[in-house]
Amino acid sequence: MTSAADVLAQLRDALGERVDTSPAALSAARADKSGHAAPGAPLAVVHAASVADVQAVLRIAHESATPVVTRGAGTGLAGGANTGSGEIALSVRRMDRILEVRPDDLLAVVEPGIINADLNAALAAQGLWWAPDPASRAISTVGGNIATGAGGLLCAKYGVVRDAVLALDVVLADGRLLHLGHRTVKGVSGYDLTSLLIGSEGTLGVVVGATLKLRRLVPGQICTIAATFADVRAAAVASSAVTAAGLQPSIMELMDAASLAAVHALLALDPPTAGAAQLTVQTDGAAATADADAIADVLRAAGGAVAVTHDRAEGERLLTIRRSMHPAMETLGTTLIEDVAVPRSALPEMFDEIARIERAYGLVIPTVAHAGDGNLHPNFVFEPSAGAGADGAVPDEIWDAAGELFRAALRLGGTLTGEHGVGVLKRRWLADELGDDQWALQRGIKSLFDPTGVLNPGKVFAP
Repeated sequence: MTSAADVLAQLRDALGERVDTSPAALSAARADKSGHAAPGAPLAVVHAASVADVQAVLRIAHESATPVVTRGAGTGLAGGANTGSGEIALSVRRMDRILEVRPDDLLAVVEPGIINADLNAALAAQGLWWAPDPASRAISTVGGNIATGAGGLLCAKYGVVRDAVLALDVVLADGRLLHLGHRTVKGVSGYDLTSLLIGSEGTLGVVVGATLKLRRLVPGQICTIAATFADVRAAAVASSAVTAAGLQPSIMELMDAASLAAVHALLALDPPTAGAAQLTVQTDGAAATADADAIADVLRAAGGAVAVTHDRAEGERLLTIRRSMHPAMETLGTTLIEDVAVPRSALPEMFDEIARIERAYGLVIPTVAHAGDGNLHPNFVFEPSAGAGADGAVPDEIWDAAGELFRAALRLGGTLTGEHGVGVLKRRWLADELGDDQWALQRGIKSLFDPTGVLNPGKVFAP
């Protein structure tokens, strides 16, 4: 068996100064934004600058049976890129170039390390944009968005990452480079391995390039609606009514009373009405005004106090309240940020379940939701237990409450994760959703892509 010292020597021979063993780099590679950290420190952080660098790392890892964890900006919320003892942290953050933009074909080819917002800033100069809009867009990479199958505020109308990727360049566990997918609008040759890799969290291969499906920036009106309701269930019923009416907002975000109060405190805004929940809805395109008026009518009929603005700056101010959720939670304590999705018609029942769990466990669980697609983010706020350590270990009672919430989402026809991924934090519940046969099939796929088990071991599937 190859020793750690030998692996490190091979990495340095192949990649020189791109191999980083500084204490700061090793410590940073252990954790992500979830607050969870892998036990121990990685063997090294390799700052890949090219496809050849990635291939070199994986060949060494494959031959020596050394685990590799691919990392971008480290903004994940499920521990999926956390790198622990004896593992190589393969950072693709320096691979951040836009290789090609084709306005005529509405596509761009990019490296995985480019930041989502930086990509869109560059595309805007050509009247183009990439639609996936995670709350972390200013700090998360396109590669990370692909690895987790990210969504965001705009996905109710414009879809998630899987809807916006045409092709992927992927390095397999043994260093082979595959070109998956196509540059055409249509393409059904063979199995759709591109979609399989999206959301696979670095367990099947390392994404080193992506051909993205773009949209044109079309000038037009944007209207924003703020609707306040007496409680979160009423707001959830109203959001379901918008969907049932056949209306299609570009954004429809729900904030419960606890999350709204925390954000108002963070931003030094006047306190909201006690117990009140808020829907923030945005429409765009040629029919923005008519759509906003129709949605406002539905919300008023559902009991909401509704205000509509056609001013873009005011609309962005209202959305800033929603986008400030994560920093607001950080002011309350250590937070387990969760991510379940249910059918949109089941949103009221899911909020009933959250209220039940709050009562049963004596908790307050601030929750926001992408109400346009049924994706909820309950936040479990806690003080780390004595001896929890710097890894932000979650107390057992919080996990018990989270487990109840996950099972409730599944009972309502939902899923454990809409966009954050499984990572480490949810792997113990994955078999409950998949069932035995699909669980075995997915483990078989993992083994086919990664026969030596070196790609992100221990993530997604429980050991």
